[in-house]
Amino acid sequence: MARPAALVGAAPATVHPSLAEDPRFTAAEFPPNKLLYLMQMGDALGIDSRAWFAGLALTRAQLADPALRVSYRQASVFVRRALQALSVPGAGLRIGSEGTIGGFGLLGLAMMTSRTLGEAMMAGIAHHKICGCLLELNIETLSEREVALVAWPRFGDTELLPFFCEELFASCVMIARELVSADLRPTRLELAYPEPAYAGNYQDVFGCEARFGAAQCRMVIDTQWLSRLLPGHNPLTAKQALALCAQQMTPDGGEPHQEIVAAVERLLRSQLRDQPRLQDVAKTLNLSERSLRRKLAESGRIFREIHDRVRAERALELLQAGALSVAEIGSEIGFSDPREFRRAFKRWTGMPPQAARRAA
Repeated sequence: MARPAALVGAAPATVHPSLAEDPRFTAAEFPPNKLLYLMQMGDALGIDSRAWFAGLALTRAQLADPALRVSYRQASVFVRRALQALSVPGAGLRIGSEGTIGGFGLLGLAMMTSRTLGEAMMAGIAHHKICGCLLELNIETLSEREVALVAWPRFGDTELLPFFCEELFASCVMIARELVSADLRPTRLELAYPEPAYAGNYQDVFGCEARFGAAQCRMVIDTQWLSRLLPGHNPLTAKQALALCAQQMTPDGGEPHQEIVAAVERLLRSQLRDQPRLQDVAKTLNLSERSLRRKLAESGRIFREIHDRVRAERALELLQAGALSVAEIGSEIGFSDPREFRRAFKRWTGMPPQAARRAA
């Protein structure tokens, strides 16, 4: 296997054409954690990251939004560009080593309040997507004394495997040490990519043998650690946190939106009062009006339907909150005439605004 191009300064590889036809490739389902960390690393090094966002329908400000979800396509393109520009050996090790359990948000809380380290690990694996993990994960029992956290690339994307594995395994070790003991060391690392020039950094981070060129990527630990009781164990809090984590896996209760639909929805929500038109949205997303129509059509959507749904959802939220009059709510979502808002709302929901307020 050749050494990944993005890590040695060559031009990033293109993705296999067949992925463009896989809806999972452009489904917006990952928090942008990795992108935010890389952008912050670039800022610290004085590197301009604006070019990393080109063509991705994302902005710097959006990366700090906890509600933002990006697709694998968006994330992988951004990471390739960032790694090439940064040229920081072992960037994944560096980012992962600086992580704390607090950075995992609700999942961190669920892990902290688990009964044992083993239960915390299982919670982390089950909900790894909500932390922006871009690898597939599983736990594998090797023997009575050893278990392994196994990771493999999505869509066969081996080019980014070193960065993603370094960040994942380093952050897992840091969190495990934070939960149980600073003395925790994996038994060994097995990594399905060639030994990098900075391989000595692995020993500094993990304190164990690292075997490169292995059949798969896995971090092996002694099973004795799994039964370690956690000092922050709280059954009720753990249950509540896990329930919230499950909701975050699919925040709208269904399948994740395609990235272009999610980008249009984000923009519309932030500009409802201004009644943004299709051409306005396309310009903000650095697309032509024709390209935006085509991309939405490929996702089975049209702009007006998305706009109406976003307006209806926001109107319902405001009606249920009860603080604003119907006329004020209409103004909030872009209607200057309350009568037009009432007619539109009834068309969207089948009931007038006052009826929706009473039903709340």
